[in-house]
Amino acid sequence: MKTILVTGGAGYIGSQFAYEMLDLGFKVVIIDNLSTGHKKLVPKKSYFYKGDLTNINFLKKIFKKQKIEVIFHFAASTSVPESNIKPLKYFKNNVIGTKNLLDTMMMHKIKYFVFSSTCAVYGNSPKKKMKENDNCLPKNYYGLTKLQCENLIKLYSQQFKFKYAILRYFNVVGCDSKLRTGIINRGTLFKSITSNINKRKYELKVYGNKYKTKDGTCIRDYIDVNDLTNLHVKAYEYIQKNKSILFNCGYQKPLSVLNVIKLFETIINKKIKKNFVKKKSGDIEKDYSDNEKLKKFFPKFKKKYSTSQSIQNMIEWEKRV
Repeated sequence: MKTILVTGGAGYIGSQFAYEMLDLGFKVVIIDNLSTGHKKLVPKKSYFYKGDLTNINFLKKIFKKQKIEVIFHFAASTSVPESNIKPLKYFKNNVIGTKNLLDTMMMHKIKYFVFSSTCAVYGNSPKKKMKENDNCLPKNYYGLTKLQCENLIKLYSQQFKFKYAILRYFNVVGCDSKLRTGIINRGTLFKSITSNINKRKYELKVYGNKYKTKDGTCIRDYIDVNDLTNLHVKAYEYIQKNKSILFNCGYQKPLSVLNVIKLFETIINKKIKKNFVKKKSGDIEKDYSDNEKLKKFFPKFKKKYSTSQSIQNMIEWEKRV
C-alpha cells in the first residue's frame, strides 16, 4: 500500500481526491491548516495533521513519521479579489508554502510531485482558447503566485531529478458522486446559485454584463470535480512511466454566466432573477481550455459528468450542507 500526501485535503478538491485515492487502496496523509478547509470534509480513514506549509519544522516532523512516496499539492489561497488586496499573504501561503514542501520532499528523496495549478496563469489572453505554450501574463496575484510555484517545481525537478505533473484547472464544479464531500465555502457562481435555490431564493447577483462576449457576461470552461480528480490519478500513473507533464484541465466547452443560469433554470423549472452589478476586481473576461494536450496524454479519458449532472449533484449536496 503506497502512502501519499494530500496537502489541502480538507478543502473542496483535495478532500474529493483523498476519497478517490482511499477508494483505490492508497494510504492517505492529509495536511491542512483549516483556514478555508473543513475538518468534516476529511475522510475518516485518512491520517490528518492540522498545520501550515509555511512551518517547515512541522513538515519535517510529518515526513519523518510517515513514509510518503508521492505528493499531491492542493493547498493554496485561491480568492482572486483577495489576492489583489493581500498579495503578501498569497506569496507566503502559495509560494513559500510550496518551496518548503519541495525542500522537505528533497530531504526524503521523493520521486513524484503532482501540482494543482490554474488557468489564471494565462491572464486575459486575446486568444479564444488557452494552450499550454501560450505566454503566461497573470492578471491577478493569485495567478502570479501559481505561476511562480510552477517555475519553482520545474527548477527543483531539474536539480533533484524528480518527476512532476502540473494540472492547470479551469473552473471546477460538481461534488462527490457519492455525496461524501463538496463545496462549503461561498464565492463561486455555482455555489451561490445552489445556496440560493436551497433557500428558495430565486435570484442572483451577476458581476458585470459589459464584457466583450456574446451576452456581455464572463465566459468560463467548467470541469466536474470527479473528472478532475480522476485526471490527477491518470497524471500520476503517466509520470511513473514517462516524462514530467503540464496540461490544461477543461472540456473546451465555454459557457457564459447567463448560459449557466439558464441550465439551472431548466433543471429546477423556475426562473432566476438576475441583478447586474459591477464586475469583480481582477476578473478575466473569458478563459477556456484548448485540451488537445490532455487528449494526447490520455487518449482513453472520457468525461463522465455533464454540466447538468454537476448541477444536480450540487443541488443534492447543498441540501446536506
